[in-house]
Amino acid sequence: MKNTSSDIEEYLVNVPEERKEAFKKLIETISENLPSGFEQGKSSGMIAWQVPLETYPDGYHCTPGSPLPFLNLASQKNFIALYHMGIYADPELLDWFVSEFPKHSSRKLDMGKSCIRFKKVDDIPYELIGELVQKVSPQQWISLYEKLYKK
Repeated sequence: MKNTSSDIEEYLVNVPEERKEAFKKLIETISENLPSGFEQGKSSGMIAWQVPLETYPDGYHCTPGSPLPFLNLASQKNFIALYHMGIYADPELLDWFVSEFPKHSSRKLDMGKSCIRFKKVDDIPYELIGELVQKVSPQQWISLYEKLYKK
C-alpha cells in the first residue's frame, strides 16, 4: 500500500487504526536510538531516515540530488515494513540481527534483503530494533555505501 502523503503527520493519519500505535512506537524507537546525523523525512512514499545532502553532497546514486537513504518505514497492505539498508549491505550486521531476533520474538523472522516485515503488531521487538539502529552511524553508512555501491 503506497502512501502518497506529503508529510509525516499526514502519513500517520492514513496508517490503519490497528497499526497506528505500533507504527508511532517504531518511529519513536528509531528516532530515539538512531545515531545523530541522520534526518527524518519522506522518501518513496515512506517515512525515511537518511543522510542529508549537507553531510553527503553526492547523495544517492540512483536518484541524483536526493539524500542518501538508510532506513524506511512503511505501512504496507498486510504488514509494517522496516527497510534497513545496513542489513542489506553488511553481512555481519545481518548475521547479528538474524541470531538476535529469536531472543526477542517468538515469531519466525519474516524478511527480505533489506525489509523486515511485521504482520502482528504485538510481536514487534522494539528493543531489538533500537539496538539495530544504533549500530551504524552516518559516517559508517557513507563509507560502506561508497565501498559497495558508488562507482
